[in-house]
Amino acid sequence: MSTETSSPNGRNSAFPETFVPLSGSAQDCADCARGTRVGFSFDYAYQPIVDLARKTVFAHEALVRGPNGEGAASVLAQVNDFNRYSFDQACRVKAIKGAKELGIQEPISINFLPNAIYKPEVCIRTTLEAARVHGFPLDHIIFEVTEGERIEDGPWFASILREYKRCGFKTAIDDFGAGYAGLKLLADFQPDLVKIDMDLIRGVDANPARQAIVRSLVSLCREMSITLIAEGVETPSERDFLFDQGIELMQGYLFARPAFRAIAAVDPGTYR
Repeated sequence: MSTETSSPNGRNSAFPETFVPLSGSAQDCADCARGTRVGFSFDYAYQPIVDLARKTVFAHEALVRGPNGEGAASVLAQVNDFNRYSFDQACRVKAIKGAKELGIQEPISINFLPNAIYKPEVCIRTTLEAARVHGFPLDHIIFEVTEGERIEDGPWFASILREYKRCGFKTAIDDFGAGYAGLKLLADFQPDLVKIDMDLIRGVDANPARQAIVRSLVSLCREMSITLIAEGVETPSERDFLFDQGIELMQGYLFARPAFRAIAAVDPGTYR
C-alpha cells in the first residue's frame, strides 16, 4: 500500500470525533477482510526483506494489489475521503490474514495511512483483533509509513507511532530521504526501522554524493539505535557497497520481486 492518495487536509477531515467506524469485533474483521466496508476488492503481494549477514529472510512487505494482481495504482485510485478509514483498516486485516494463510513465519510489514486515523487507541483495535483471530504475534507486525506522507501535525503523528509501539508492534519509516518529514520526524519519534529511499540507492556504488548521504544515515541511525533497510536494491554492486557500510537488511528486485498471494523465493546466490 502507498500513502500517495492521502488527504493533505488533516486527520479529521472525513472522520469527526463523533464518528465511530468500527467496534473492533471479530465480525468487523471479517467484513474488512471481505472488503464489504470498502466498496471494492483488493489483495496482496508479498516481497521479502533479506538479512544478508544471516543469509535469511528478515520480513515480508505486504504490497496492495488488485484482485487479479493488478498494480497498486488501480486500487489506490479508488480510495477517497469517504472510504479511506475502511480501506486502511481492511488492509491491515487482509495482510495479516493472507500472511497466516501462506504460512509466513517471519514478520510482515504493513503500510498504513496516518491521515485515516482519528484516535490511535481506537483505530488499532481491529488490528489487535485480527492478530488474535489469526494467531499472528504482535511483534511480528511492522507498521510502515512513507516519509513522503504530508503530515501537518508532527507531534500527533508521533503519538500514533508511540501508541503502536506501546501495543507491541514494530514501526518503520519508508522512503526516507524523499519526502516532507525528514530529520524532523526522527526528532519527534525514533522508529525501529528506517528504509532508505530507492532513489538514493540507485547507482550508489558509483555516486559519491549518494555514498556520503548513505554513510551519514548509517552513522545517524546507529547512534539512535535504529535499524536501516536499503530498498530498491537491483545490482550486486549496490548490494556490496551497502553491505560494506554496515547495512545488513535489504529489499529489491535483486533478491526477489513481489509474489502475488504467494511467498517469493529468494535465490541463495543473491545473498553475496
